[in-house]
Amino acid sequence: MKSILFFEGQRSGKLPSTQRMTWRKDSALQDGHDIRVDLTGGYYDAGDNVKYGFPMAYTMTVLAWSMIEFGEYLGPEFRHAAEALRWGTDYLLKATAEPNKIYVQVGDANADHNCWERPEDMDTVRTVAWVDAQHPGSEVAAETAAALAAASIALRSSQSAYADQLLQRSIQVFDFANKYRGSYNDSVGKLVCPFYCDFSGYEDELTWGAAWLFKATKDAKYFQFAESGGQKPIWPAEFGWDDKHAGISVLLSKDSSEYFKKAEDLVCNIVPESPRITMKYSPGGLMIKPGGCNMQHPTSIAFLLLVLSRYHPKQNFNCNGVQPTPSRLIQIAKSQISAVEEIKDIQTQQGKLQNVEWKNHKNVSV
Repeated sequence: MKSILFFEGQRSGKLPSTQRMTWRKDSALQDGHDIRVDLTGGYYDAGDNVKYGFPMAYTMTVLAWSMIEFGEYLGPEFRHAAEALRWGTDYLLKATAEPNKIYVQVGDANADHNCWERPEDMDTVRTVAWVDAQHPGSEVAAETAAALAAASIALRSSQSAYADQLLQRSIQVFDFANKYRGSYNDSVGKLVCPFYCDFSGYEDELTWGAAWLFKATKDAKYFQFAESGGQKPIWPAEFGWDDKHAGISVLLSKDSSEYFKKAEDLVCNIVPESPRITMKYSPGGLMIKPGGCNMQHPTSIAFLLLVLSRYHPKQNFNCNGVQPTPSRLIQIAKSQISAVEEIKDIQTQQGKLQNVEWKNHKNVSV
């Protein structure tokens, strides 16, 4: 499965013997060495060589959630998904090893983005950023807690001792996020911004972290915390590394009538025939959100719709008289994935054509 294989291409550190993407080699083996901390491992962000803790933790949370909900359909790929998840959580355990302190970034994005090179060959500075009690970062801390809690659920059946370790660390990290409140924008903004600034505030991450701890522990205090976080009047129809509101509403929709109502609002904001629709669609039917990297929006919303249909298989949703069914949510989710696949195929063909044109250009003598 290419979506799981992609994680292997993003691995940092000493690669394991099970690495299937063999053209990738060991890299960044000295991360954290200058401050006497082992920060090797984890994942590079994209085409660059920076390790951003905030989106990395979110990615692990959603990977774990997908394994929890759909792991039964992965077959032999479940093992690879579990390896991908543990590669990320092993790094998060390193980053949270010191009480009330989290290492949230390795690498200087400005220097890195000015030098396009393979991670195996990089020679840019590996600056380390962290948050602590004096310099808080509730959003990145709470997201890390969510990732560790979700992973503890996903891996418990096969790695129970490791799952216990993840859960205990999640509790500690969440306590830190909640006790020392503040945005990492203010603490380490010079390094993380403008690339991964927090734009939605840290309250959604605190609620998100509490929601996952409730799922992992069944402790009512986390549910009560999450319920108190649901009082925000504006609840965006968005789910991504920065904004967790839609994810929270779906995750807790079976546990709370308040959150079911928010999940229903999400549906009514998305379904094309709803009189309350706020989502924009392209002429070809793809969900459109302003800003760059649009593909993250239809794919993440499609995932939420599939989970919601799974949580409420016999429940219609009421959108001012229009009542989308669970099967309708599945249909919309499938349409988004099909649209993304179609665009990917077009881009692949364009890339091949450009490559042919470039080769022909090189062969022309002038």
